[in-house]
Amino acid sequence: MKQPLKTTVLISGGGSNLQALVDARDSGRLEIDITHVISNVADAAGLDRAARAGISSSVLPHGNFSSREEFDQALAVLIAANQPDLVVLAGFMRIIGQAVLEPFQGMLINLHPSLLPLYRGTGTYLRAIEAGDRHHGASIHFVTEELDGGPVISQVVIPIKSDDSPESLAARLSPREHDLVVATVELFSKHRVECSEGSVFIDGKENSAPLMLQPDNQLHP
Repeated sequence: MKQPLKTTVLISGGGSNLQALVDARDSGRLEIDITHVISNVADAAGLDRAARAGISSSVLPHGNFSSREEFDQALAVLIAANQPDLVVLAGFMRIIGQAVLEPFQGMLINLHPSLLPLYRGTGTYLRAIEAGDRHHGASIHFVTEELDGGPVISQVVIPIKSDDSPESLAARLSPREHDLVVATVELFSKHRVECSEGSVFIDGKENSAPLMLQPDNQLHP
């Protein structure tokens, strides 16, 4: 019998994407075991979501460390303690380094609120609006040394309205981000996706472009 995918989720804030994963697990869509939630912010609301779902959590305040490297080393130890198959960065507002990247290569994925490679970093909603873009969206990519630069697995696109503000655009994108996280983690739970030599492979075949989330909440080429 296939075991549920052991999953660790890293958060810094409200944990709405964590909640989407919990709900999809509870509904039977996702065969995952969320064994650990880690936050670098002690009062992150997502920790309450983890507690309500009965998921073990840890707090690792980055301000307690004298360097980024020391924080990364401690984070790597925390992640390794639960021996996850997948680590999901869901609103985790820290750049992670080699101490985490090396032992968990190909197991770390990050949700980023832009259509990568556009708008790496922060302020993506405002940047898209100011550029006059007609569409915005979110991407899930493998985490590498390059900020928001790892191979992109999947994306979701929404239109930018003429009266959109960064806040309204973010609010409309948020539920589709939840759908994207669930659909992408589902690929991992079915062992359909991997990263090799900087490329994404789906069902053993190199993917030339990100999978796109469709209205049926499934990912398609």
